[in-house]
Amino acid sequence: MPNNESSKEWAAYEETIEKFIQVIAKNMNLYGITSSVGRLYGALYFADEPMTLDNMRDALEMSKTSMSTGVRALSEMKMVEPAFKKGVRKDLYKSEEDWYKSFTSLFGNRWRHHTETNIEEAEEAMVELENLKKNTTNEQLIDKINRDMERLLYAQNYYRWLMKFIQVIETGEIFNYVPKNDDK
Repeated sequence: MPNNESSKEWAAYEETIEKFIQVIAKNMNLYGITSSVGRLYGALYFADEPMTLDNMRDALEMSKTSMSTGVRALSEMKMVEPAFKKGVRKDLYKSEEDWYKSFTSLFGNRWRHHTETNIEEAEEAMVELENLKKNTTNEQLIDKINRDMERLLYAQNYYRWLMKFIQVIETGEIFNYVPKNDDK
């Protein structure tokens, strides 16, 4: 009888953890991470020891190729790192357990890339509009270009501010304004 009771408890435990891993996967979707990669991170986070790709495949019932791609993506985002265990020849991986660090890295990388692209696009639009303005005598078009140049300048100023904000995130300075909750 105790074995049956114990197996029910373990099943309840596994169901609870699996539900939370699904929550992690769903939340990571907000950052452009697929739910399967989010589940992989969750599995690594709750693993007591580093895992091989084979361990991950067995735990998540996904292909080894998917596991490899997911680990690479998580590594690039600094959410997973290689691990070492004496006597184990296969590559081992463990999750970055500092979610604050993971968030700042992920947020910074994603937003920096998009913001830099937006700054460049605004600059290109301004150059093109300036050329159009120089080569036209149409007063209505000149007026519209002038108004739109002001809008683009405003956008550039916003993106420059956003780059400063991203830097505050990336450097960890954000925690001076919004402290981490260190309660465990």
